Formats: sequence, structure tokens, C-alpha cells
Amino acid sequence: MPLIRMFSVFMLSLVIAGCASMGEGTKAEKQQQILNMKDAVLTQLFAKKPDTRAQLNAASGYAVFSNASVNLLLVSAGTGYGVVKNRVSGRHTYMNMAEGGVGLGLGAKDYRLVMVFHNGRALEQFINSGWSFGGHADAAAKAADKGASVEGEAHYGDVTVYSFTESGLALQATVKGIKFWQDKALN
Repeated sequence: MPLIRMFSVFMLSLVIAGCASMGEGTKAEKQQQILNMKDAVLTQLFAKKPDTRAQLNAASGYAVFSNASVNLLLVSAGTGYGVVKNRVSGRHTYMNMAEGGVGLGLGAKDYRLVMVFHNGRALEQFINSGWSFGGHADAAAKAADKGASVEGEAHYGDVTVYSFTESGLALQATVKGIKFWQDKALN
């Protein structure tokens, strides 16, 4: 059993260390990388769910995040980054995210989140406090354009959240907390 624990800690450390930052580059280069990721994710979302384009155009704002997570038996963890677009002001707010949870599961995955804020209050509350908490269950087996994943759409009051797996292999049912916060270095 100690070997499994050591392996679990090692894998969690790799995921957290590998995803905690954007890597090298200037502030402007990192911002551009995030905006490029946002554009690519929105292109994927619009292709899968064409009606979301009108939904985003009518919203007060939206957020797009890239996240990598790992679940090893009873513990899950992950980190990511993204950007919030205020459609009224045109302002971008660069943010980070981290998640941790407990539950049964095994696997690792790279996934994307798109959050649509249907009013200004929900948008500002997210930018300023950014907590999300809830249960999560999914199954994914995807590499590049091959494989399949169970993808979600959820509504939390004035926010609609879309998620889809970019790549990974995971089967998990967890209760986790997710924290989003502003990236002081990029804003």
C-alpha cells in the first residue's frame, strides 16, 4: 500500500506542477496564448452546439478555462487557467483555477469549461469571488480526435456551464471544490 500512496502523491504533484502555470513568455505572450485557447474552445463549442453562439452573444459575459486533472482512487486534483470576457465593457480578466476533491475514480483528463453569465451580477460575483462546489461524475476515453466522452451542460442560477474532454482516460464520481481567482501577473 505505501507504493500506491507514493505513486498517487507523485502523480498529483506532476499534474499540479505541470498545469499551475502557462510556462515561459512575457505577459503579453501569455495573454495571447490564453486568448488563442479561448478562441479554439469556442470554435469547438459552436461546432458541437451551434445554438450556444446566440447564447454567448446575448450574455453579459462568458469565461473559458483549460484544466487538467487527475483522480487516483479516493483523491482528485487539478489546475488550469482561463479568461473571462465582459461583453458590455469588452474587458478581459485572466484567471486561474484549482480543484480538489474526494470520491471514487481513476484517471487523468484534459478538459475545457465554458461558463455563460446571463447577467452582470453573476459575472461580477464570479470574477470577485469565483467559488464553485458540487458533485461530479463522468467517463472519458479520448485521444486527439479519437474516442468519446460524456460531456455536460449544467445550469447554476444565472450561469450555464459547458464542459468537454479534450483528451484523457477517466472514470470518476467525486465531490469537489473548485476555486477560481484573478491572475495578478496577467491582469
